[in-house]
Amino acid sequence: MLLYCGHFCTDGLCFPYSISPLTVIPDESPLQQGRAPFQNMGCILAKRRRKASSWESNIHVYELIAAIDRTPTVIDESSQTVLRYKTPYFRASAKVRFPPVRNAEVWQVGWIQVCTDMRFINTYGDYGYASWEIPALKHKTSESVSDSDGKNYPWYGATTEVATIQGPTNGYSNLYLRMNDNFHPSITWDLPVKNTNNAKLTNVMRDQSFSVWLVAMNRTTNRIVVLKTIHWKMQLEIAVDPTEKLGNRAHLKGSIDQEQPTIVKHRDSVIPHDAFHPPNANEAQMLVWYPSNGNTVLVVPPKYKMCINRSKH
Repeated sequence: MLLYCGHFCTDGLCFPYSISPLTVIPDESPLQQGRAPFQNMGCILAKRRRKASSWESNIHVYELIAAIDRTPTVIDESSQTVLRYKTPYFRASAKVRFPPVRNAEVWQVGWIQVCTDMRFINTYGDYGYASWEIPALKHKTSESVSDSDGKNYPWYGATTEVATIQGPTNGYSNLYLRMNDNFHPSITWDLPVKNTNNAKLTNVMRDQSFSVWLVAMNRTTNRIVVLKTIHWKMQLEIAVDPTEKLGNRAHLKGSIDQEQPTIVKHRDSVIPHDAFHPPNANEAQMLVWYPSNGNTVLVVPPKYKMCINRSKH
């Protein structure tokens, strides 16, 4: 068994971390007034999969929807310094009917997302290219990195993305969980190591993959029940002619429509431990400049570096 707790590091300093979820108490919960809200400051235990109990089998998911908007990526050339684009949204939603909780336990139901692959390359003609990279994925030291909001691990967000049930409850709880994701970066017209408006950008390529789980988690015992699994990706390419006037430089290449997400049929799925702790994808990524001639330059370093203490039991 692996104990997934440890430290995250920044600027050469390491700090211990633990998981503290935001708790929202449903209206139908018989929680007494004045009782302190539940907070789990322990670590997540990754256990071997076991067959769901008869009670867990009564957690029903219905009206599951996972789709990417059938709209093209929007290109914005309004800035003299950067090219912007906005992709269509990935959206997932589900209704969950949760059985009565007989004991004083806390359950959370929500969306967990990880990034499993990322290629984001901006080419500047014969000068070279800039690459947004997540070192752990590039060097295959991890199979994924969390895509949490960075505050409420492991959940993707803390509003519509997760709900909390404070036991005991007398009847079924009806939950509606939803999430969405898209990308809207800014890319310099000039080389990222320069500070001018001289356009040299010639191509933008993005290919990013994600796995999403709808999960029920017992925050009292750390028991995890995977309800649904979704895989999706965002792929795009933009051709740029830097000799054209601003407003006429960039256009989409290839297919405009995105490949639609895949909903995995089987319920039994393992969530990687990377989903439960820092860093998230935004904190782990870095921008690297690879010139055709000269040395590689780290333009934007990652905000966090990870050092996990894995204790075997």
